[in-house]
Amino acid sequence: QVQPVESGGGLVQAGGSLRLSCAASGRTLGNYAVGWFRQAPGKEREFVAAIRRSGNNPYYADSVKGRFTISRDNAKNTVYLQMNSLKPEDTAVYYCATSTYSGGSYYPNSYDYWGQGTQVTVSS
Repeated sequence: QVQPVESGGGLVQAGGSLRLSCAASGRTLGNYAVGWFRQAPGKEREFVAAIRRSGNNPYYADSVKGRFTISRDNAKNTVYLQMNSLKPEDTAVYYCATSTYSGGSYYPNSYDYWGQGTQVTVSS
């Protein structure tokens, strides 16, 4: 069983940057596709980005495309989400999750293990 753990959240002004990390204990994260999702108060959890097990061809929600970058460092057993040009509407709890489906997915139900989340707050 792989247990993802997120870190790197915080408070930032609009236009600023944060880098989230998703580390894993118990298993090698490189054996899984990894997705980032977020959930704002009163809203459903939504897809942000995913990286395939191969690391090739990551994909993004339209709302973050061009601003966020997902990457993985298998040597560090970590997946990152670099978030630039942050907007107040990016405020949410961010979760990483692992999938045994090598391509990952846009859908939360395709992911098996979830972290506890990290809060990102963007002030205007």
